[in-house]
Amino acid sequence: MSMEMTAWHQLYSMNNQQERRSVSRATLRRIGAFARPHRRRMLVFLALSVVTAGLAVGSPLLAGRVVDAIFVGEPLGVVVTVALLIAGLAIAEAGLGLISRWLSAGLGESLILDLRTAVFDHVQRMPIAFFTRTRTGALVSRLNNDVIGAQRAFTDTLSGVAGNFVTLVLTLIAMIGISWQITLLALLLLPVFMLPARRMGSRIARLRREAADHNAAMGTQMTERFSAPGATLVKLFGRPAQESAEFAARARRVRDIGVRSAMTQSTFVTALTLVSALALALVYGLGGFYALRDQLAPGAVVSMAMLLTRLYAPLTALASARVDVMSAVVSFERVFEVLDLKPLIQDKPDAREVPEGPVSVEFDDVRFAYPAADKVSLASLEEVATLDSRGGVEVLHGVSFRAEPGQMVALVGSSGAGKSTIAQLLPRLYDVDSGAVRLGGVDVRDLSADSIRDTLGMVTQDGHLFHETIRANLLLARPEAEEEEIWDALTRARLATLIASLPDGLDTVVGERGYRLSGGERQRLTIARLLLARPQVVILDEATAALDSTSEAAVQAALGEALEGRTAVVIAHRLSTVRAADVILVIEDGRVAERGTHAELLAAGGRYEELYRTQFEDPTVAGAAA
Repeated sequence: MSMEMTAWHQLYSMNNQQERRSVSRATLRRIGAFARPHRRRMLVFLALSVVTAGLAVGSPLLAGRVVDAIFVGEPLGVVVTVALLIAGLAIAEAGLGLISRWLSAGLGESLILDLRTAVFDHVQRMPIAFFTRTRTGALVSRLNNDVIGAQRAFTDTLSGVAGNFVTLVLTLIAMIGISWQITLLALLLLPVFMLPARRMGSRIARLRREAADHNAAMGTQMTERFSAPGATLVKLFGRPAQESAEFAARARRVRDIGVRSAMTQSTFVTALTLVSALALALVYGLGGFYALRDQLAPGAVVSMAMLLTRLYAPLTALASARVDVMSAVVSFERVFEVLDLKPLIQDKPDAREVPEGPVSVEFDDVRFAYPAADKVSLASLEEVATLDSRGGVEVLHGVSFRAEPGQMVALVGSSGAGKSTIAQLLPRLYDVDSGAVRLGGVDVRDLSADSIRDTLGMVTQDGHLFHETIRANLLLARPEAEEEEIWDALTRARLATLIASLPDGLDTVVGERGYRLSGGERQRLTIARLLLARPQVVILDEATAALDSTSEAAVQAALGEALEGRTAVVIAHRLSTVRAADVILVIEDGRVAERGTHAELLAAGGRYEELYRTQFEDPTVAGAAA
């Protein structure tokens, strides 16, 4: 490594310093557990790194031997032989370097695969409460930046420490063997090489932290403003000129920091390169003095100069090795922090399947409180100093009802009364605190997650779709579905004609969250997905609340197909959509305030009658709903 490259490496290491902290044995044991499956490859990798480091010291010594052979006029064969040895060392070093790089890449990528898979699988098991609190960008960063930072511990730091240590020891032995005086001079110049790096490194680190903060702010602004809802909000209520001015101010500050950082780095590297050149000049001067007095062979002077260039690199790398190790350990700790969050909802070892045959739905004296933040989240993932201490307040108070197979139970009531919470307990997105939720007479906590998914389907108000093709979004429900089954589901969802008219048909990409489709089309596509899944139990959570009358009519027709012959729990704001329900439950303040049919509840003159009268007090609306 050249002096200039060594300077850049040292500066980079100092820029990435972490606060001084101890490494726990538990963390090291967990790191070892991840590394254990790759231990053979790691040992071979380390061995090759050590051998390569040893070969790097041989070339300067042989170069000095060539100079001596030429100076004293030895036979040509000696010079050629030594030159061939130098070439052989170079070829061996290059070959071992390629093999070492291959092992390093395989080891690093395998470790990334293991860590990413572990985090991804673990996050998928987390409850919905985790996702409602966590910032997506922070979580993705754990899967990308921190995983890669952890990987560097094995591919860069581990081999670097071993190789640099061997190189340093062998280089010092060789240099002391040639001339202890010149070696001492080289070591005395080392502080001149390293101390400025720490001061410059801390200065550049501050600049880069400030730039990172501005870049993060710009990233957040772009993420929010470039999404379809965010762009709509800015166009409706925002001030584009002000948005542009704020973004430009941050961008200009990042530009200014970039210029200052570049000049500081260049000044530092130039200064250290100059120091290195002066050190070489002193070596040549002092070595030449000794050579002229016959106290040192001319070839030894050349060897010392070449060895000097190989002395500073391992010294500076080892000096910053602790920083590199701590950076990697911090990355591991941030990954482990996510893995240590215990999923609140897990299958029992003896989890059962939903019994065959028609499936009933039952809530038996259910009480529930949303979990506190410290049970489901991390402050670092929410990007706050401390977690919100609120939580644990009961929101459902003894809710009981039963839907027989094929029946429809409707939940109505004020916003925030607990209707959606009830719907989320049935597919076990949350677990009850007391009481029981049963499918087919079995507590959902005793059922496997796969069985619940196969039995139950849900359509929510937002009709979420992935940024994929229509086909991919539909096959999410049943990957093995045939083409005919897909088109049958689209036909029953009143969507086949539209899809067939699209240039790419089923291979049309729907856009982020499905925003390339209208609200009604998006909702009908989620209903087609439900139909393709063929669940025995259907949950509709305000499936038509955000639609206009025309779209609602089309969706209602599709819902008729979805509900036919199935047990259904329907949450509705528009009471006209649930008049045919077998049982209507009025939910208020987390309790079942009233229950009965549409006619019975109207005749009772209670809360349902009040809601109905308020909603349809306009005679024209009431007439349309009749």
